[in-house]
Amino acid sequence: KQWYQRRVAITAGDKWEKDQIFPAHKVFKLLGDNGYLGISKPVEYGGLGLDYSYEIAAAEAFATINCGGVSMAIGVQCDMATPALTKYGSHHVKENFLKPTIAGDYVACLGVSEVGSGSDVSSIKSKAYVDGNEWVINGGKMWTTNGTQADWMCMLVNTNDNKNPHRSKSLICVPMKTKGVSVHRKINKMGMHSSDTAEITMENVRVPLDNIIGEEGKGFQQQMNQFQNERIYAAAGAIPAMDRAIQETIAYTSQRQAFGKSILDNQYVHYRLAELQTEVECLRALLYQCVQQHVAGEDITPQATMLKLKSGRLVREVTDSCLQFWGGMGYTDDVIISRLWRDTRLISIGGGADEVMLNVICKYMGIDPGSRG
Repeated sequence: KQWYQRRVAITAGDKWEKDQIFPAHKVFKLLGDNGYLGISKPVEYGGLGLDYSYEIAAAEAFATINCGGVSMAIGVQCDMATPALTKYGSHHVKENFLKPTIAGDYVACLGVSEVGSGSDVSSIKSKAYVDGNEWVINGGKMWTTNGTQADWMCMLVNTNDNKNPHRSKSLICVPMKTKGVSVHRKINKMGMHSSDTAEITMENVRVPLDNIIGEEGKGFQQQMNQFQNERIYAAAGAIPAMDRAIQETIAYTSQRQAFGKSILDNQYVHYRLAELQTEVECLRALLYQCVQQHVAGEDITPQATMLKLKSGRLVREVTDSCLQFWGGMGYTDDVIISRLWRDTRLISIGGGADEVMLNVICKYMGIDPGSRG
Protein backbone atom coordinates (compact mmCIF):
# COMPACT_ATOMS: atom_id res chain seq x y z
CA LYS A 1 0.00 0.00 0.00
CA GLN A 2 2.77 2.45 0.92
CA TRP A 3 4.73 1.59 -2.26
CA TYR A 4 1.64 2.03 -4.43
CA GLN A 5 0.68 5.35 -2.89
CA ARG A 6 4.25 6.65 -3.14
CA ARG A 7 4.96 5.52 -6.71
CA VAL A 8 1.52 5.94 -8.29
CA ALA A 9 -0.68 8.20 -6.20
CA ILE A 10 1.87 11.01 -5.99
CA THR A 11 1.55 11.57 -9.74
CA ALA A 12 -2.13 10.64 -9.99
CA GLY A 13 -5.27 12.31 -8.83
CA ASP A 14 -6.46 15.63 -10.10
CA LYS A 15 -4.54 15.75 -13.40
CA TRP A 16 -5.73 12.35 -14.56
CA GLU A 17 -9.26 13.17 -13.48
CA LYS A 18 -9.16 16.40 -15.45
CA ASP A 19 -7.60 14.71 -18.49
CA GLN A 20 -10.19 11.89 -18.21
CA ILE A 21 -7.46 9.34 -18.87
CA PHE A 22 -4.35 8.01 -17.16
CA PRO A 23 -1.17 6.69 -18.83
CA ALA A 24 -2.06 3.02 -18.61
CA HIS A 25 1.09 1.67 -20.27
CA LYS A 26 3.33 3.68 -17.96
CA VAL A 27 1.45 2.76 -14.79
CA PHE A 28 0.96 -0.88 -15.72
CA LYS A 29 4.62 -1.31 -16.63
CA LEU A 30 5.58 0.05 -13.23
CA LEU A 31 3.16 -2.37 -11.55
CA GLY A 32 4.24 -5.26 -13.77
CA ASP A 33 7.92 -4.74 -13.07
CA ASN A 34 7.16 -5.09 -9.38
CA GLY A 35 4.95 -8.17 -9.69
CA TYR A 36 1.60 -6.57 -8.93
CA LEU A 37 -0.21 -7.61 -12.13
CA GLY A 38 0.26 -11.34 -11.67
CA ILE A 39 0.00 -11.95 -7.96
CA SER A 40 -2.12 -15.10 -8.27
CA LYS A 41 -1.06 -15.97 -11.81
CA PRO A 42 1.24 -18.90 -12.72
CA VAL A 43 4.97 -18.46 -12.18
CA GLU A 44 5.76 -19.88 -15.63
CA TYR A 45 4.06 -16.87 -17.22
CA GLY A 46 5.65 -14.28 -14.97
CA GLY A 47 3.20 -14.38 -12.06
CA LEU A 48 3.98 -14.79 -8.38
CA GLY A 49 1.90 -17.95 -7.96
CA LEU A 50 0.31 -16.82 -4.68
CA ASP A 51 -3.25 -17.57 -3.67
CA TYR A 52 -6.10 -15.21 -4.42
CA SER A 53 -6.18 -13.63 -0.96
CA TYR A 54 -2.94 -11.79 -1.78
CA GLU A 55 -4.52 -10.38 -4.92
CA ILE A 56 -7.43 -9.01 -2.91
CA ALA A 57 -5.03 -7.45 -0.40
CA ALA A 58 -3.44 -5.64 -3.35
CA ALA A 59 -6.88 -4.63 -4.68
CA GLU A 60 -7.64 -2.99 -1.34
CA ALA A 61 -4.39 -1.04 -1.61
CA PHE A 62 -5.10 -0.01 -5.21
CA ALA A 63 -8.40 1.50 -4.07
CA THR A 64 -6.75 3.93 -1.65
CA ILE A 65 -5.71 6.58 -4.19
CA ASN A 66 -7.97 9.42 -5.28
CA CYS A 67 -8.58 8.01 -8.77
CA GLY A 68 -11.16 5.25 -8.67
CA GLY A 69 -10.72 4.81 -12.41
CA VAL A 70 -7.12 3.69 -12.00
CA SER A 71 -8.07 0.98 -9.53
CA MET A 72 -10.85 -0.15 -11.86
CA ALA A 73 -8.46 -0.31 -14.83
CA ILE A 74 -6.03 -2.45 -12.83
CA GLY A 75 -8.94 -4.71 -11.96
CA VAL A 76 -9.71 -5.21 -15.64
CA GLN A 77 -6.07 -6.17 -16.21
CA CYS A 78 -5.92 -8.65 -13.32
CA ASP A 79 -9.42 -9.86 -12.50
CA MET A 80 -11.70 -9.27 -15.48
CA ALA A 81 -9.83 -9.88 -18.75
CA THR A 82 -7.40 -12.59 -17.64
CA PRO A 83 -8.97 -15.13 -15.18
CA ALA A 84 -10.51 -17.24 -17.99
CA LEU A 85 -7.31 -16.97 -20.02
CA THR A 86 -5.34 -18.20 -17.01
CA LYS A 87 -7.69 -21.09 -16.24
CA TYR A 88 -8.71 -22.31 -19.69
CA GLY A 89 -6.21 -20.89 -22.18
CA SER A 90 -3.68 -22.90 -24.18
CA HIS A 91 0.03 -22.36 -23.82
CA HIS A 92 -0.10 -20.39 -27.08
CA VAL A 93 -2.56 -17.76 -25.84
CA LYS A 94 -0.96 -17.60 -22.41
CA GLU A 95 2.46 -17.01 -23.90
CA ASN A 96 1.20 -14.39 -26.36
CA PHE A 97 -1.36 -12.55 -24.21
CA LEU A 98 -1.19 -13.50 -20.52
CA LYS A 99 2.59 -13.24 -20.14
CA PRO A 100 2.97 -9.69 -21.57
CA THR A 101 -0.14 -8.60 -19.63
CA ILE A 102 1.37 -9.77 -16.35
CA ALA A 103 4.62 -8.01 -17.28
CA GLY A 104 2.76 -4.75 -17.90
CA ASP A 105 3.85 -4.68 -21.55
CA TYR A 106 0.25 -5.10 -22.71
CA VAL A 107 -2.89 -3.32 -21.55
CA ALA A 108 -5.92 -5.60 -21.61
CA CYS A 109 -9.63 -4.91 -21.98
CA LEU A 110 -12.74 -7.07 -21.72
CA GLY A 111 -15.35 -7.13 -24.47
CA VAL A 112 -18.70 -8.45 -23.25
CA SER A 113 -21.36 -5.71 -23.20
CA GLU A 114 -22.80 -4.38 -26.44
CA VAL A 115 -25.31 -1.76 -27.49
CA GLY A 116 -28.57 -3.38 -26.38
CA SER A 117 -26.82 -6.17 -24.46
CA GLY A 118 -25.54 -5.15 -21.04
CA SER A 119 -26.30 -7.41 -18.09
CA ASP A 120 -28.12 -9.82 -20.44
CA VAL A 121 -24.90 -11.42 -21.65
CA SER A 122 -26.63 -14.25 -23.53
CA SER A 123 -28.15 -11.72 -25.97
CA ILE A 124 -24.90 -10.42 -27.48
CA LYS A 125 -24.88 -10.22 -31.27
CA SER A 126 -21.17 -10.06 -32.22
CA LYS A 127 -20.25 -13.08 -34.31
CA ALA A 128 -17.20 -14.94 -35.57
CA TYR A 129 -17.02 -17.55 -38.31
CA VAL A 130 -14.18 -19.77 -39.47
CA ASP A 131 -12.39 -19.04 -42.74
CA GLY A 132 -9.42 -21.31 -43.26
CA ASN A 133 -7.22 -21.05 -40.19
CA GLU A 134 -8.74 -17.77 -38.97
CA TRP A 135 -11.72 -16.39 -37.12
CA VAL A 136 -13.48 -13.56 -38.94
CA ILE A 137 -15.18 -11.30 -36.40
CA ASN A 138 -17.91 -8.72 -36.91
CA GLY A 139 -19.72 -6.71 -34.29
CA GLY A 140 -18.92 -4.28 -31.53
CA LYS A 141 -18.47 -3.82 -27.81
CA MET A 142 -19.72 -1.09 -25.51
CA TRP A 143 -18.51 0.46 -22.24
CA THR A 144 -15.05 -1.03 -22.71
CA THR A 145 -12.74 -0.02 -19.87
CA ASN A 146 -9.16 0.63 -21.09
CA GLY A 147 -10.65 0.56 -24.60
CA THR A 148 -8.71 3.46 -26.12
CA GLN A 149 -5.34 2.22 -24.80
CA ALA A 150 -5.68 -1.57 -24.85
CA ASP A 151 -3.34 -3.84 -26.77
CA TRP A 152 -5.77 -6.77 -26.78
CA MET A 153 -9.34 -7.65 -25.91
CA CYS A 154 -10.72 -10.75 -24.26
CA MET A 155 -13.85 -10.83 -26.43
CA LEU A 156 -17.02 -12.84 -25.95
CA VAL A 157 -18.49 -13.60 -29.36
CA ASN A 158 -20.96 -16.02 -30.96
CA THR A 159 -19.03 -18.76 -32.77
CA ASN A 160 -21.81 -21.19 -33.72
CA ASP A 161 -25.55 -21.26 -34.41
CA ASN A 162 -26.60 -23.33 -31.40
CA LYS A 163 -30.10 -22.25 -30.38
CA ASN A 164 -29.03 -22.45 -26.75
CA PRO A 165 -27.35 -19.03 -26.22
CA HIS A 166 -25.27 -20.50 -23.40
CA ARG A 167 -23.53 -22.88 -25.82
CA SER A 168 -23.03 -20.63 -28.84
CA LYS A 169 -20.26 -18.36 -27.54
CA SER A 170 -16.50 -18.41 -27.16
CA LEU A 171 -13.85 -16.14 -25.68
CA ILE A 172 -11.24 -15.03 -28.21
CA CYS A 173 -8.09 -12.93 -27.74
CA VAL A 174 -8.22 -10.08 -30.25
CA PRO A 175 -5.17 -7.81 -30.78
CA MET A 176 -6.53 -4.26 -30.89
CA LYS A 177 -4.22 -3.21 -33.72
CA THR A 178 -5.66 -5.84 -36.04
CA LYS A 179 -7.10 -4.47 -39.27
CA GLY A 180 -10.83 -3.81 -38.87
CA VAL A 181 -10.72 -2.98 -35.15
CA SER A 182 -11.56 0.64 -34.42
CA VAL A 183 -12.36 2.82 -31.44
CA HIS A 184 -15.71 4.22 -32.54
CA ARG A 185 -15.80 6.77 -29.72
CA LYS A 186 -14.52 7.55 -26.27
CA ILE A 187 -17.43 7.63 -23.82
CA ASN A 188 -17.83 10.45 -21.30
CA LYS A 189 -19.00 9.21 -17.90
CA MET A 190 -20.43 10.76 -14.74
CA GLY A 191 -17.64 9.15 -12.68
CA MET A 192 -14.40 7.17 -12.93
CA HIS A 193 -13.10 10.08 -14.99
CA SER A 194 -9.46 8.95 -14.96
CA SER A 195 -10.38 5.70 -16.72
CA ASP A 196 -10.94 5.68 -20.47
CA THR A 197 -14.08 3.92 -21.67
CA ALA A 198 -14.77 3.21 -25.33
CA GLU A 199 -17.18 1.84 -27.86
CA ILE A 200 -15.29 -0.60 -30.10
CA THR A 201 -16.35 -1.77 -33.55
CA MET A 202 -15.02 -4.77 -35.47
CA GLU A 203 -15.47 -5.27 -39.21
CA ASN A 204 -14.12 -8.45 -40.82
CA VAL A 205 -11.41 -8.72 -38.17
CA ARG A 206 -9.21 -11.75 -38.77
CA VAL A 207 -7.38 -13.52 -35.95
CA PRO A 208 -5.82 -17.01 -35.79
CA LEU A 209 -8.03 -19.91 -34.70
CA ASP A 210 -5.46 -20.54 -31.95
CA ASN A 211 -6.53 -17.29 -30.27
CA ILE A 212 -9.58 -18.96 -28.77
CA ILE A 213 -9.61 -19.46 -25.00
CA GLY A 214 -10.45 -23.07 -24.15
CA GLU A 215 -13.13 -25.02 -26.00
CA GLU A 216 -15.33 -23.53 -28.69
CA GLY A 217 -18.86 -22.93 -27.40
CA LYS A 218 -17.82 -22.76 -23.75
CA GLY A 219 -17.31 -18.99 -23.62
CA PHE A 220 -20.53 -18.16 -21.79
CA GLN A 221 -19.70 -20.46 -18.89
CA GLN A 222 -16.10 -19.20 -18.86
CA GLN A 223 -17.30 -15.61 -18.69
CA MET A 224 -19.75 -16.40 -15.88
CA ASN A 225 -16.84 -17.82 -13.89
CA GLN A 226 -14.73 -14.78 -14.78
CA PHE A 227 -17.48 -12.52 -13.44
CA GLN A 228 -16.97 -13.95 -9.95
CA ASN A 229 -13.47 -12.45 -9.81
CA GLU A 230 -14.83 -9.14 -11.08
CA ARG A 231 -17.50 -9.06 -8.38
CA ILE A 232 -15.05 -9.83 -5.60
CA TYR A 233 -12.69 -7.16 -6.92
CA ALA A 234 -15.54 -4.62 -6.97
CA ALA A 235 -16.21 -5.25 -3.28
CA ALA A 236 -12.51 -5.06 -2.45
CA GLY A 237 -12.45 -1.61 -4.03
CA ALA A 238 -15.72 -0.42 -2.52
CA ILE A 239 -14.75 -1.06 1.09
CA PRO A 240 -11.69 1.24 1.17
CA ALA A 241 -13.79 3.88 -0.58
CA MET A 242 -16.36 3.64 2.19
CA ASP A 243 -13.68 3.76 4.88
CA ARG A 244 -12.30 6.88 3.20
CA ALA A 245 -15.72 8.52 2.93
CA ILE A 246 -16.43 7.99 6.61
CA GLN A 247 -13.00 9.15 7.81
CA GLU A 248 -13.01 12.23 5.58
CA THR A 249 -16.50 13.07 6.82
CA ILE A 250 -15.43 12.74 10.44
CA ALA A 251 -12.52 15.08 9.79
CA TYR A 252 -14.69 17.64 8.00
CA THR A 253 -17.65 17.61 10.37
CA SER A 254 -15.43 17.80 13.44
CA GLN A 255 -14.11 21.22 12.38
CA ARG A 256 -17.20 22.58 10.56
CA GLN A 257 -19.24 24.70 12.97
CA ALA A 258 -22.99 25.32 12.85
CA PHE A 259 -25.25 26.73 15.56
CA GLY A 260 -22.44 26.98 18.07
CA LYS A 261 -21.01 23.46 17.82
CA SER A 262 -19.35 21.15 15.32
CA ILE A 263 -21.52 19.21 12.90
CA LEU A 264 -20.06 16.03 14.34
CA ASP A 265 -21.31 16.89 17.83
CA ASN A 266 -24.89 16.42 16.68
CA GLN A 267 -26.02 13.03 17.93
CA TYR A 268 -27.65 12.07 14.64
CA VAL A 269 -24.40 12.68 12.77
CA HIS A 270 -22.05 10.66 14.95
CA TYR A 271 -24.64 7.91 15.47
CA ARG A 272 -25.17 7.68 11.72
CA LEU A 273 -21.44 7.43 11.04
CA ALA A 274 -21.20 4.68 13.65
CA GLU A 275 -24.03 2.78 11.95
CA LEU A 276 -22.35 3.08 8.58
CA GLN A 277 -18.97 1.89 9.85
CA THR A 278 -20.68 -1.12 11.43
CA GLU A 279 -22.24 -2.02 8.09
CA VAL A 280 -18.86 -1.66 6.38
CA GLU A 281 -17.24 -4.05 8.86
CA CYS A 282 -19.97 -6.64 8.19
CA LEU A 283 -19.33 -6.34 4.46
CA ARG A 284 -15.58 -6.68 5.01
CA ALA A 285 -16.20 -9.95 6.84
CA LEU A 286 -18.32 -11.23 3.93
CA LEU A 287 -15.55 -10.27 1.50
CA TYR A 288 -12.92 -12.20 3.42
CA GLN A 289 -15.23 -15.20 3.79
CA CYS A 290 -15.85 -15.20 0.05
CA VAL A 291 -12.14 -14.97 -0.72
CA GLN A 292 -11.41 -17.83 1.67
CA GLN A 293 -13.99 -20.03 -0.07
CA HIS A 294 -12.58 -19.07 -3.48
CA VAL A 295 -9.06 -20.03 -2.39
CA ALA A 296 -10.45 -23.37 -1.18
CA GLY A 297 -11.83 -24.03 -4.66
CA GLU A 298 -15.51 -23.82 -3.72
CA ASP A 299 -18.27 -22.56 -5.99
CA ILE A 300 -18.71 -18.99 -4.78
CA THR A 301 -21.35 -17.86 -7.26
CA PRO A 302 -24.08 -17.15 -4.65
CA GLN A 303 -21.65 -15.58 -2.17
CA ALA A 304 -19.90 -13.42 -4.78
CA THR A 305 -23.28 -12.31 -6.10
CA MET A 306 -24.51 -11.35 -2.64
CA LEU A 307 -21.21 -9.59 -2.01
CA LYS A 308 -21.52 -7.57 -5.21
CA LEU A 309 -25.15 -6.68 -4.48
CA LYS A 310 -24.44 -5.56 -0.93
CA SER A 311 -21.31 -3.65 -1.95
CA GLY A 312 -23.16 -1.62 -4.55
CA ARG A 313 -26.06 -0.80 -2.27
CA LEU A 314 -23.99 -0.04 0.81
CA VAL A 315 -21.48 2.18 -0.97
CA ARG A 316 -24.38 4.24 -2.31
CA GLU A 317 -25.78 4.57 1.19
CA VAL A 318 -22.44 5.45 2.75
CA THR A 319 -21.30 8.02 0.20
CA ASP A 320 -24.72 9.65 -0.05
CA SER A 321 -25.11 9.89 3.74
CA CYS A 322 -21.60 11.27 4.13
CA LEU A 323 -22.02 13.78 1.31
CA GLN A 324 -25.15 15.11 3.01
CA PHE A 325 -23.11 16.03 6.10
CA TRP A 326 -20.78 18.14 3.95
CA GLY A 327 -23.68 20.38 2.93
CA GLY A 328 -23.08 22.67 -0.03
CA MET A 329 -19.34 21.90 -0.02
CA GLY A 330 -20.15 18.27 -0.77
CA TYR A 331 -21.85 19.30 -3.99
CA THR A 332 -18.65 20.73 -5.43
CA ASP A 333 -15.74 19.12 -7.23
CA ASP A 334 -13.36 20.65 -4.69
CA VAL A 335 -13.68 17.83 -2.15
CA ILE A 336 -13.05 14.08 -2.19
CA ILE A 337 -16.53 13.08 -1.05
CA SER A 338 -18.18 14.13 -4.31
CA ARG A 339 -15.64 12.10 -6.29
CA LEU A 340 -16.24 9.05 -4.12
CA TRP A 341 -20.00 9.49 -4.54
CA ARG A 342 -19.91 9.60 -8.33
CA ASP A 343 -17.17 6.99 -8.83
CA THR A 344 -18.71 4.28 -6.66
CA ARG A 345 -22.17 4.61 -8.19
CA LEU A 346 -20.91 2.30 -10.93
CA ILE A 347 -20.70 -0.70 -8.57
CA SER A 348 -24.46 -1.25 -8.66
CA ILE A 349 -24.37 -1.24 -12.48
CA GLY A 350 -21.11 -2.63 -13.87
CA GLY A 351 -20.38 -6.36 -13.76
CA GLY A 352 -24.10 -7.10 -13.49
CA ALA A 353 -26.73 -4.68 -12.24
CA ASP A 354 -28.28 -5.08 -8.78
CA GLU A 355 -31.44 -6.51 -10.33
CA VAL A 356 -29.44 -9.21 -12.12
CA MET A 357 -27.68 -10.05 -8.85
CA LEU A 358 -31.07 -10.47 -7.18
CA ASN A 359 -32.19 -12.76 -10.00
CA VAL A 360 -29.12 -14.96 -9.58
CA ILE A 361 -29.58 -15.14 -5.80
CA CYS A 362 -33.25 -16.06 -6.21
CA LYS A 363 -32.29 -18.90 -8.55
CA TYR A 364 -29.82 -20.29 -6.01
CA MET A 365 -32.49 -20.00 -3.31
CA GLY A 366 -35.00 -21.76 -5.53
CA ILE A 367 -37.55 -18.98 -5.20
CA ASP A 368 -37.64 -17.37 -8.62
CA PRO A 369 -40.64 -18.37 -10.79
CA GLY A 370 -38.50 -20.34 -13.25
CA SER A 371 -36.86 -22.36 -10.48
CA ARG A 372 -40.24 -23.26 -9.00
CA GLY A 373 -41.50 -24.60 -12.31
